[in-house]
This record gives sequence, structure tokens and C-alpha cells, in this order.
Amino acid sequence: MCGISGFYKSHGNFTSQKSTYETLLHKMNHSQKHRGPDADGIYLDDSCGLAHVRLSILDLAKGSQPMGFHTEGEDFVLVYNGEIYNMPLLRKELQQQGITFHTTCDTEVILKGYSFWGDALYEKLNGIFAFAIWEAKKKQLTLCRDRLGVKPLFFAHKDNTLIFGSEIKSLLAYDKTLARVNKDGMCELLALGPAHTYGKTVYQDITEVLPGTFVKIREADFQSHTYWSLKSWEHTDSVEQTIEKTSYLLQSSIHMQMLSDIPICTFLSGGLDSSIVSAVTANALKEQGKKLTTYSFDFEGNQEYFEANSFQPSQDLPFALEMSEFLETNHHVLQCSNRDLYENLSSAMFARDFPCMADVESSLLYFCGEVSKHHRVTLTGECADEIFGGYPWFYRKDMFERNAFPWSYDMDARTTLLKPALLDKLPLEEYSISAYETTIGETPVLSGEFKEEKRRRELSFLNIKWFMATLLERMDRTSMYHGLEARVPFADHRIVEYVFNVPWSMKFMGNTEKGLLRNAARGLLPDSVLFRKKSPYPKTYHPVYEQLLKDEFMRILNSTKEPILQFLDKERCMTFLNTPMSYGKPWFGQLMAGPQLLAYYIQMNQWLKEYEISVEL
Repeated sequence: MCGISGFYKSHGNFTSQKSTYETLLHKMNHSQKHRGPDADGIYLDDSCGLAHVRLSILDLAKGSQPMGFHTEGEDFVLVYNGEIYNMPLLRKELQQQGITFHTTCDTEVILKGYSFWGDALYEKLNGIFAFAIWEAKKKQLTLCRDRLGVKPLFFAHKDNTLIFGSEIKSLLAYDKTLARVNKDGMCELLALGPAHTYGKTVYQDITEVLPGTFVKIREADFQSHTYWSLKSWEHTDSVEQTIEKTSYLLQSSIHMQMLSDIPICTFLSGGLDSSIVSAVTANALKEQGKKLTTYSFDFEGNQEYFEANSFQPSQDLPFALEMSEFLETNHHVLQCSNRDLYENLSSAMFARDFPCMADVESSLLYFCGEVSKHHRVTLTGECADEIFGGYPWFYRKDMFERNAFPWSYDMDARTTLLKPALLDKLPLEEYSISAYETTIGETPVLSGEFKEEKRRRELSFLNIKWFMATLLERMDRTSMYHGLEARVPFADHRIVEYVFNVPWSMKFMGNTEKGLLRNAARGLLPDSVLFRKKSPYPKTYHPVYEQLLKDEFMRILNSTKEPILQFLDKERCMTFLNTPMSYGKPWFGQLMAGPQLLAYYIQMNQWLKEYEISVEL
């Protein structure tokens, strides 16, 4: 996995100031060096500059970028971030057309595949990717992003120049005046955050290439094209066929994503999703005479302070150890201290370039750092709940019928610390409802569906476009911050397309959450794990961590210079600090409750200060 960045100007003359623009490219590379610690490179001509930092996974010796290719009078140059899991098949197909290869990496497959197939290439790719291809003779730049947006790609226009990069910080490295936030950006932060509207960011002038989209830039022409989107169709497979096909697609995806020239590992929480991924991976490695390494995560004092609730009914560790023994893996239990959890809030904000999922994110960032000391590729169980309907809002009547984002509906909880004057300026409730209704209106419904089935399709679409996207961003930034490539087999587009159209009666078979997935995994796991009630990614309940947050928040309130003070109501904040923290009533997702609200605003304060954010309301 890697990081890409660059810039384009149709009538540029970059080479006349070669030193200046090469320095800019190196600066953009440096800003996201964590994504690719193994190597870096740049390319510059009059109208285009490209930069790349590399994390070596395939063809460690020959896969350097930017990578160029000359054919039939055209020069193609590529910078690419991702993995193409069906690379061996595409390579063979191109070789049958007389195309020769000088490396064994997927970068060359994309480059020569584009030169041969053009834009028809994208639909052929099974993988996670974001790339830029420069065609020097045409003076045309193409930006492309994978179907589900697993890999990020941001861009901005500034002084007739297009700037792009894997992370927002690379764009700010080109021009720090892009660190501007207007009223919409504040609504994104306060009404929707840590999610954000797809295609937008919290920054006024920075947007993203949408998932399943490619962009063509030539002269003054900027065109965005959708090459993939979710579609609805009638599901005609029987229950038995549906289970069989789901099982096949899962195992196919996991096997494909084991592609690597270096050892792989898995995250094993002891939950259904990560256990399936670990089981298939462990069995495949056993056939090769190898043993899988697995990692599970816990928090200091969790045995003592864990509080079961409807969202998090049980601890993970006993199940992780049971699965490790069952699969005979080389298992490691990683523990995050209260101090590490608190101090990584800062790194997590920096990794995302804006306030994020607080300690839910800082803990994952810490754990990824520990894993990266021994492995550089891991497979995870991310995305299964969004695809198979594992969240309570798919089946709990009160949440199912709510005409709002089911994971983020309580605006009062979000705004309890804010100044009334700010709330008068920002239409937070209206902004959230508008974003929700826009996505509901975009849902590819099936004609003639019953009202309840149509609603479940809307919820599935909503989860894929919003909640899953937020978790994918979390996984990409926290892992790549430490040069760790985290793969997500459940996010294979074949699985998403198929299961999206499976009726709820099959997804919820046996009146059980993710019933289809459980039946598709029979024989892979012990029943104690196969039928374990869902428990989400863990978090801490330790009072010491809570006190660290309160101390920092009090320091901010007692200051006169902290930028977040322009938004906070001190009296409300003091009341909040003196009230016992709520852990069982989340304001975002299933885990972000009282302590996470403090952490979110602590991150926001640091972001406003360190990024020198200009706020224009």
C-alpha cells in the first residue's frame, strides 16, 4: 500500500521552475511518508507533477513508482495506491494479447492494462485502489477510485491548478490556505461527524473522488464518470443456493486477498466476522505448511471495569483465545493503556486530518502500530455488519422506523456543550436530515417491493454509503499511519452486490442477526463463536481514562486562547463534567457516548490550532 499525490495545470510551465515544483512534490510525499516508508519517487513535466511513497508488498525489488510506459507514440505515467487481487488473471489476459511484463507487481498490470483497455480497465479490477494516470501526449490526467472507496483520493482546485492526494495533508502541503472551513464544514463536523457527506470533506475547497468513479481532466474540461454503482434486482436463488453462493464468495474473496510476497496476519477479536476471515486464512496456510499469526486487542483494566450493555453485551478476549486454540494460530493479545489511549487521540486526528472517532480510533491506531512492528499486511473482519445487516437498527423497531441516521439521531446529545448563539447560526438538524433524505432518495429500489423490504434496502444502502465508509476511512488511516496494509475481504464488490439483493428473511434466517452469514460459515467455527451475539469493536470503561479527558477538557475551559472556546458554552460544559458519564446512550454508532464527546471536542480543538483552520460562518 502506498500514498499518491500530484498536481495538474493545462497550460502549466512547471519545468521552467523545476526546483520549486520538485520541492513541492517532495513536500507532498513527506506529508504522507507514513503510508509508504520503503521508497519514494516523483515525476514532473510542464503540465503535471506526480509523487509516490511506497509500502512494498509485491515485487519488492522492481515495483517503484511513478512507473512509466511508452507505446504507440504515447507515454503513460502511473502513481497508484492499493492492491489488485485478481492481478494474476489480468496479467495472463494481457500476456495473451502480446503484452510483456518486466515486474511481477500489480502496478505494471494497471499501467499496461490502461494502455490496452483504456477506461474499460476499471470494471475488470477486483481490489482496493486509487490511482492517477498521466498521458503526456494528450496532456490528460485520469484519477480513479475503487468501487467502495476503500482507498482514499482527495482533490482541490487552486489558481487554475488541480491538486490531489491520498490524504488531505498532502494537499495542505501544497497550499496551506486550503485549511478553510465554512458553515457547511461546521455542520459536517457537528451534525454528521465523525462521518462526512460522500464527495465532500469538512474543508471548504477540498472534495473527494467518489467511490466507483473516475475523473478525466484535459485542458479546461473536468468530467466525472461513474463506472460502478449498487443496483437492485430480484433475488431468485433458493435458501440453500444463497447460503452456498455466499460461502463461495466469502472464501473466494479471502483467498484472493491473501496475495502477498511477505507474511500476512489477521485481526481476531473472537467475533463472528474476524473469526471467519481468520479460519479461512489459517486453513489455507495450513495447506502450505504454514501457521497463521493472529492479534486481538484489549484495554488496561477491562476485566475489572467492563460494563455490559445492549450494544456491547460481552468481552471479546475469551472468545479470541478460544478461536486461536481452535485454529492453532500464533496468537498475541495486545493491550492499550489509558495513557496510550489518551495520547493517541492526537495522532488519530492527524491521521484523519480532522476530528474522528475519538478513542475508538486512537485505540485502533495504537494497535496497528504494535502489529506493524511484526507484520505489514493484515486481513480484517470489517464491513460484515453493514453488508449482512448486523446492527440493531436493521431489526429493532424503534431504530428501524426512525426517519434519520439510525447511528446518529440524537442531536441534543451532540449539541449539549455548544453555545446557543452558534446553534442559532448552524442548521444542524436540517443539515443532517437533508443528508439522510438525499441518500434515501438515491437508493436503488426494486419495483413492487413491500414497504418493509424497501425500508431494509434503504437502510442497507444508507449503511454502505455512510457508516461503512466511515469505518473504512478509520481502518485505512489508522493502519497506514504505521505502514500497515489492512485488507477487508467482506468489502469485495461481488459480496456487496449479491447480499444487497438477498431478502431480509434470508439475511435474518433463524430470527438471528447475520443468520445468512452464520449459516454460510458452518463448519469453519465452533458453535460458541458461530452463534455468539454481536459485540462491536471494544472500548475502555476505565475511570482513569475518563479522568484524563476531564482534566484536559478543564484545562481548555480555563484557558483564554484555545480555539474551541469560540464554540463551547462554559456553563453547560461544567454541568456536563460534573454529571456521571453515560456509556450506554451513544451519540454516534454504538460506542461513542459521554467520554467520547469530550474526546471529540479535544480533537477538534487540537485540529483548529495545529492545522491553523480558518473558520468562516
